[in-house]
Amino acid sequence: MDRNFKVRLIVGASMFVVALLALYIKDGAPFKLLYALFAFVSMIELFSFFKKKSNGTVFFLSFLEVVFLIWSTIYVASTDVGHFWYIIFGVPGYDIFAYLFGRSFGGKVFKKSRPFPRISKNKTWEGTAFGLFMAILLVGVKMFIDGGFATDWMYLFCGPLALMGDLFESYLKRKFDVKDSNEILIKNRFFAKLEMVVGGSEGHGGFLDRIDSTAFACTVLFVIICLL
Repeated sequence: MDRNFKVRLIVGASMFVVALLALYIKDGAPFKLLYALFAFVSMIELFSFFKKKSNGTVFFLSFLEVVFLIWSTIYVASTDVGHFWYIIFGVPGYDIFAYLFGRSFGGKVFKKSRPFPRISKNKTWEGTAFGLFMAILLVGVKMFIDGGFATDWMYLFCGPLALMGDLFESYLKRKFDVKDSNEILIKNRFFAKLEMVVGGSEGHGGFLDRIDSTAFACTVLFVIICLL
């Protein structure tokens, strides 16, 4: 087990435990505040990208990302704990299983296993497919237990939306020529300590890299719910 994976595992597990505890304190108020903080720092990371490049395309893409972060924060602030479990099963569920399965079996079924080589070259067909399958399965089982198919069917799309959100952020970073969302901000003495919260010094991203999928998924879900 390499160091990068160990840090990912420790940081990811720690953040999940903290988020879970925060979700069940005072109707999830601490969790909503934590998400708002993550979104705010993510926007600071995003604005730091402009130190590397600035043009009309990256400005437009950054504007969309800011919209996702703001609208998802509104969604998180307004939703209840029960519905947010669909997000947990669908979004982190997709990310976790896609990463683990892709890491273990990527390239063993499909030899040319790179579905998005120009945007996210590390993604594999095996990991992507299994991640989507597990996300839909987990949300479906939860929905079956809750009896919420009639009213909450849109949450079945959490996995695909998580993938789209991840790809969008990867495309955004490529346009900025940025590898990790915190690679500029972490050089600042003040923010360096803050970025350590998400294991940023190990070369696998900052706050934006942690909530990009959730921000996109929650924004789309928020729009669907408002339209229904």
